Amino acid sequence: MTDTLPLGSTGTPPAAPTAPVGAAGPRRPGRHRHTVRYVRARLTHLLLVLLAVTFLSFVVVDLLPGDAAVVVAGENATPEQVQEVRETLQLDRPLLVRYVDWLGGVLTGDLGSSFRTGQPVLEALGERIPVSLQLAVFAQLLALLIAVPLAVYSAYRPGRLLDRTTMTLGFAGAAMPQFVLGMVLIVAFAGGFSSILPATGYTSFFDDPLANLRSIILPCLTLMVAEAAVYRQLLRSDMISTLQEDFILMARSKGLRPRAVLLRHALRPSSFSLITLSGVNLGRLIGGTVIVETLFAIPGLGQLIVQAVFNRDYLILQGALLFVAVAYVVINMLIDLLYLVLDPRVRRDV
Repeated sequence: MTDTLPLGSTGTPPAAPTAPVGAAGPRRPGRHRHTVRYVRARLTHLLLVLLAVTFLSFVVVDLLPGDAAVVVAGENATPEQVQEVRETLQLDRPLLVRYVDWLGGVLTGDLGSSFRTGQPVLEALGERIPVSLQLAVFAQLLALLIAVPLAVYSAYRPGRLLDRTTMTLGFAGAAMPQFVLGMVLIVAFAGGFSSILPATGYTSFFDDPLANLRSIILPCLTLMVAEAAVYRQLLRSDMISTLQEDFILMARSKGLRPRAVLLRHALRPSSFSLITLSGVNLGRLIGGTVIVETLFAIPGLGQLIVQAVFNRDYLILQGALLFVAVAYVVINMLIDLLYLVLDPRVRRDV
């Protein structure tokens, strides 16, 4: 006697049960492995880039005009004294040998000491880096807080008065040199018309938090204006394109409110270019605020780099360039990893 399958009303075996509509399909077991592999590959790439960056930082400084031994010994030093200084500083050794020794010191936290002052390089960087980081981060946050709401509204109501006004002001602010804008702000808020803010100087946050905030307002405004103008224009253009997509039309057809469509469905896919640019600018501002730091007498990393160039203080210059380059590379690496969280398409392609 053989087993028989029950037949349906049409004489065919009944169909196998199917998952309810809308139920999530089985998760790909290999997706986590692919993500880990992607992160590992990015970290390997990061290490190779950092190795290249350290070598270029060392070589570029070594190729600068001038003899460090003469600078340290003084212009009136005899050739014997210059040679003695050169041997003491190990400048007579081959370039690659000095690079390997310097890289070993970097890995152990020993960047040497200043030729001029004798101050350890790590100590000098520790005094300047927090100042530049505070300026860069505050300027970026302020630029984003201003640019994002203006861009969202301008994309939702393009061509309106607010859109045209902010676009005109943004172009004017981006075209104005930083030192000109800084002097205008000093005249407006720290001199000619009023004196509600200090014109120059910097107060540590740990010494006086309120005085610290007052001392960085004008430098941050000077840095922020051009950044906010670019961010606003970039995000506005991306959102206008996103609002023409089919999924936005579907969201509107479901009766979602305009605020939900803009903030939940349009802003996120439109922000990837903004995130990339803001990360690049943050890395650039960490060591690229020389003009602003000089104008407002801010003891930051940019001012330290300029002083090291003029003084031929090579070890200080190497340490500062190393930090700027590493910060720039690491920030871009973090942005790449952030895409895994923000963009499902990146996770799918990994």
